[in-house]
Amino acid sequence: MTKDYIKFLGTGGSRFVVAKQLRSSGGVFIKYNGLNIILDPGPGTLVRCNKSKPPIDVTKLDAILLSHLHIDHSNDVNILIDGMTVGGFKRRGVLFAPEDSLKGDCCVVLNYLRSFLTRIEILKERSKYTIGSLESEKLCFSTSIRHNHPVETYGLIFDMHGLKVSFMVDTKYFPGLIDCYKGSDILVINVTRRTPSSGIMHLSIEDVKEILKGIKPKKAILTHFGMTMLKAQPAIVAKDLTDELGIEVIAARDGMSINIDDV
Repeated sequence: MTKDYIKFLGTGGSRFVVAKQLRSSGGVFIKYNGLNIILDPGPGTLVRCNKSKPPIDVTKLDAILLSHLHIDHSNDVNILIDGMTVGGFKRRGVLFAPEDSLKGDCCVVLNYLRSFLTRIEILKERSKYTIGSLESEKLCFSTSIRHNHPVETYGLIFDMHGLKVSFMVDTKYFPGLIDCYKGSDILVINVTRRTPSSGIMHLSIEDVKEILKGIKPKKAILTHFGMTMLKAQPAIVAKDLTDELGIEVIAARDGMSINIDDV
């Protein structure tokens, strides 16, 4: 494994899959230029970090990113803030999150923990952000257009070694997704359903086909699976997409790592 990689701590998506932990819901760990980042720390992230091989030391985290406030994406945010700052004894780290996860009736970040952080940055659509204070370790990313989801939700688009590495998180399909994520070299897609379902604001495999045809990434990684996806066997679905579209499509597994330069 090279020094820069993405690790899927969990690949579970729907309520039933998360409740039964048929797939873990631990989110994504990103190692880049010496920075340690957690994206969408759902239930069990802390445990998955400690059981990872090698273990991920949460006291060494530099940033936590929330794409949105839903519990399967944010449940462990508070314990990770506490761990990252050693219970507040070391003021450090940055939290990036949409405004509604920090304010109002549905805020998910405890007030007493906020002063432990170096700073909190509110995510807005199509905006640019930087993680890291030194030029040698900086990681730049931007947010997508606002997704079509019941709460404020943004995908994340990273610049890594000149590669565009994008995370298309929970959303209902709409054509604007293709223009927003165009040019992605690696595209990670949250696909909860095997087939479309009215009223479900998540992507299906039919949606993924349209997205991949429009964006044409070098590599696509499917994750955040619901029950219909698990029953269809994600690895088989990914192979069928690869054969049909001529694009390398991988189904993420719990604990799977992807070297960023292997594109």
